[in-house]
Amino acid sequence: MKTREKYRKTLLACYLGFVTQAICANFVPLLYMVFHDDYRISFGNLAVISTTFFLVQLVVDFVCAKVVDKIGYRPCVVAAEVTSALGMAALAVLPEVMPSPFAGILICVVIYAIGSGLTEVLVSPIVEACPFENKDVMMSFLHSFYCWGTVAVVGLSTLFFAIFGLEHWRIMALFWALIPAYNIYNFMTCPIDKLVEDEESMSIRGLLRSKFFWLFIILMVCAGSSEIAMAQWASAFAESALGVSKTVGDLAGPCGFAVFMGISRNLYGKYGEKVDLSNFMIASGVLCLGCYLLAALSHAPIMGLVGCAACGFSVGIMWPGSISISSKVIPTGGTAMFALLALAGDLGGSVGPAIIGSVSQGAGDNLQAGVLAGIGFPIGLVICVILIRKKYEEKRV
Repeated sequence: MKTREKYRKTLLACYLGFVTQAICANFVPLLYMVFHDDYRISFGNLAVISTTFFLVQLVVDFVCAKVVDKIGYRPCVVAAEVTSALGMAALAVLPEVMPSPFAGILICVVIYAIGSGLTEVLVSPIVEACPFENKDVMMSFLHSFYCWGTVAVVGLSTLFFAIFGLEHWRIMALFWALIPAYNIYNFMTCPIDKLVEDEESMSIRGLLRSKFFWLFIILMVCAGSSEIAMAQWASAFAESALGVSKTVGDLAGPCGFAVFMGISRNLYGKYGEKVDLSNFMIASGVLCLGCYLLAALSHAPIMGLVGCAACGFSVGIMWPGSISISSKVIPTGGTAMFALLALAGDLGGSVGPAIIGSVSQGAGDNLQAGVLAGIGFPIGLVICVILIRKKYEEKRV
């Protein structure tokens, strides 16, 4: 109890860190039509905004693997909150004062994407380094805050726009900037332990030479693809299944997906110590496969929506579970391992939606055909978990 009390502020800071990441990832996409109508930004350039966000995160993931241990966790995670707050607050100003509104938006996206990437790499090892038991349970609960952050961003922003109008979106941007601004203080003052001592931590080269580690890379690619691919297309499924407006579609699709994903992570966070993590992940992978098949093959539109929502529940444990298993199997992986795993997860999150989109287009804009192509993601995850468990057991013997 004393340990948990001492590290309460650390947990709060990390929870808000993932809420901040949800803000960075989900607020601007809600404004795409506003940017299109007010600033005359083309749909092609709007797509560049999303691509830039993920590319910057990938670069940050890679750089973090090399420099974080030299600089230290605290300066880097404080920088994550500073850049997240600055980028979000600048949204209210730069598009108006720059000669090109698109350039102003892109600068803001790059700034807060740096913060989002740093958060993704640093928060998990900070919690992993805290002296708690049942780390996999703590990790699942931690990652649930990204889900609840997504629900808050979509829900509260949509409510604000409905009451005050879309023309006041800059006020909402400043409001969301307050959360990382407040969290700067938390990370500056909370206790932060080292995950692995410098002389014990594996190098990037050492990790990449390990065939065992490459299984974890593939596992994270599959986890990221399984989660982000369906999440990115959730709104389209909701609109297609129910024939509702874009606003209701966003609430029923991405918001519903995030709610079920958060429930999954919270349930494992509460009862996970009674369940074997690898078995839970295998079961989740099988359920995820069933959800993809239901969404892709069902002729009843409402069943596609059910498959989409249930998929949120099935993918909940995949990303945090993959991190927890890797920490157990490779305890000296250190920050480099967390950074490379985050990079692999982001890569999966970029590749997965692209595959579904490309296959859908090739099939005559048939979204169900594209989703059917995504069944390889959960299948790959299940195979990786089985192989990792087998190799780990052989290693222990």
